[in-house]
Amino acid sequence: PFHLLAMSGGLPYLGSHISLISLTEVRYEGTLYTIDTNNGQIALANVVAFGTEGRAAAMGAPEVPPTAEIYPYILFRAEDIKDLQVLGQPGAAPQPGAPPPPPQAPPQ
Repeated sequence: PFHLLAMSGGLPYLGSHISLISLTEVRYEGTLYTIDTNNGQIALANVVAFGTEGRAAAMGAPEVPPTAEIYPYILFRAEDIKDLQVLGQPGAAPQPGAPPPPPQAPPQ
């Protein structure tokens, strides 16, 4: 998954909403901040950790719970990434778990 971003230079994907699963089965979502192809690393901004969501138990490992904290930045090494998906283009994706906007009252 990382190599696809790296092959494109990553530039079209910067600012995109990303879902990433680490080798420890923890899922993260955030905004793609940078890609360092020389060191094989990517950084996500405004990151939410969703925990293992049942993936670890399926492998006989202990589960990791989700966190409520939003991390400003997390740096991931390419070799620690199991899966990576682009969920939305730059500026198109809402924050994970964000509720829809409240309905507006009609003008009086």
